[in-house]
Amino acid sequence: MTALRTHGRRIATVTLGAATMLGILTAPAHASSWSSYLSGAAPGFESRRWYDSGGTNKINFTGCSDNGSNRLVNVTLRKDVTGPDPSYTKAAFTNCFTSASATSSGSWADHGSGNYYFVVNDGATNLRVWVKSLTVSY
Repeated sequence: MTALRTHGRRIATVTLGAATMLGILTAPAHASSWSSYLSGAAPGFESRRWYDSGGTNKINFTGCSDNGSNRLVNVTLRKDVTGPDPSYTKAAFTNCFTSASATSSGSWADHGSGNYYFVVNDGATNLRVWVKSLTVSY
């Protein structure tokens, strides 16, 4: 009977250990991100590209200013494809203009895997924007 209990504990320990290792090795979805800043970005400025295997894309701007009195930066998510790149909902970032530590956020639904980028103030004229810190999570 004692041998049976010991054998059962060993199986439980090995199973628990394997489950723990699997949990450690399995990366959570959307574990990727990158950070940067913008300095005098002109209308139509395109960010760097990033590969998303599918899921939500989130963009945060902290500490915004512009060369006018607009106090608004439009951010459009685009997918890099052959032919015209589709654009998704435009987010109007305004809160980031209230202080150097204020953040504006935009979140875009899953549009499938692929290379993505964002465009600022697409279609505007003579408007430049500075962003102290930006983060893209995907």
